Amino acid sequence: MLSVDDALSAVLDGVDALDAEDAPLTALCGRILARDALAGATQPPFAASAMDGYAVRFADMAVGARLSVIGEAPAGAPFAGAVGAGQAVRIFTGAVVPAGADHVLIQEDAAREGDAITVQAEQPAPRHIREAGLDFRQGDVLAPAGTRLHELHGAIFAAGNLAAVSVHRRPRVAFFANGDELVDPGSALRPGQVVNANPFALSEMVRTWGGAPDYLGRAPDDPDAVRRAFERARDADLILPIGGASVGDHDYVKSAFAAAGGEIVFDKVAMRPGKPTWFGRLGAARVVGLPGNPASAVVASALFAQPLLRRLAGERWRAPFVEGRLAEPLPPNGRRESYLRAEAVASAAGYSLDPADNQDSALLSPFARANALIRRAPDAPAAAAGDPADFVRLR
Repeated sequence: MLSVDDALSAVLDGVDALDAEDAPLTALCGRILARDALAGATQPPFAASAMDGYAVRFADMAVGARLSVIGEAPAGAPFAGAVGAGQAVRIFTGAVVPAGADHVLIQEDAAREGDAITVQAEQPAPRHIREAGLDFRQGDVLAPAGTRLHELHGAIFAAGNLAAVSVHRRPRVAFFANGDELVDPGSALRPGQVVNANPFALSEMVRTWGGAPDYLGRAPDDPDAVRRAFERARDADLILPIGGASVGDHDYVKSAFAAAGGEIVFDKVAMRPGKPTWFGRLGAARVVGLPGNPASAVVASALFAQPLLRRLAGERWRAPFVEGRLAEPLPPNGRRESYLRAEAVASAAGYSLDPADNQDSALLSPFARANALIRRAPDAPAAAAGDPADFVRLR
């Protein structure tokens, strides 16, 4: 039985980012750049007025000075001439500043009479002009390779005149649940049946971690049905079978996996919850076998599926552990490494970790508040409030 660290090393062995593809600016959030995104244009592409007013020479800005208005420069229609001594061009926000002008006299500081204006207020320095390239210049790196793109990157790339950028392909994650006792939400439960809840958590976690979830449904406790589920999933990058991983008479997942041509790398991990977690390969696909207990499935996914998915998606992902401090004391730990659901609260002093009261592996409700898993070493002694503790982020 492997330790968590050894199991994680085995899961990540030889994992590289998937190949690149071009993605449109409307589908970037959460994707990882495969190549530097270089600006295709300078922004702003010209010296632009930051205010409505008059393009003038700052040398003419004495209070009471009278200037002739020789034209107009709305946005998108530049003035064709140049501003000379004693002259002004009516200009609007975003318009090209005409040649000869080095200042915009805002309209509140000018009195207009026909084709002339009078300077009404002191102008301390040339301003209200955004120079060409103030934001970035053509060829500048707008975001380096490896960047996880957020909601505003599309606008940044659009301003750089890019219609698409190169990102790593999203890993396809095929998963299925196993068990005769499972029924869909909303069903009328008969004795012995339970609602199949795990796929709803997995689907969203996979999407958050950069993958494309593909739920294949429920496979009954039948070896041929489970084998067919693996065969349907074999073209995925990652396969996550849920349940059927223990040693009971009706646990067929690992034998069906072998019948489908899979190779098991390890078949259990010295952890709690999640001991039945296993790992293997089916062709080019990696397979993380998850326990059926809800908490066990979530913990195993966070520890093993998350770093695997993030690496496949192109993220520079290393150990998932972060250090915090306990908000409450903890009793001694048992022989297996343990993961406790907790709420991690960030502050200037670091993370404070507040463990859930009930850590039973069948419970989902603690995850409503929990956003972290506290890591407890095997045979760890009792810990006091304020003691350091490693944790894994859930979200």
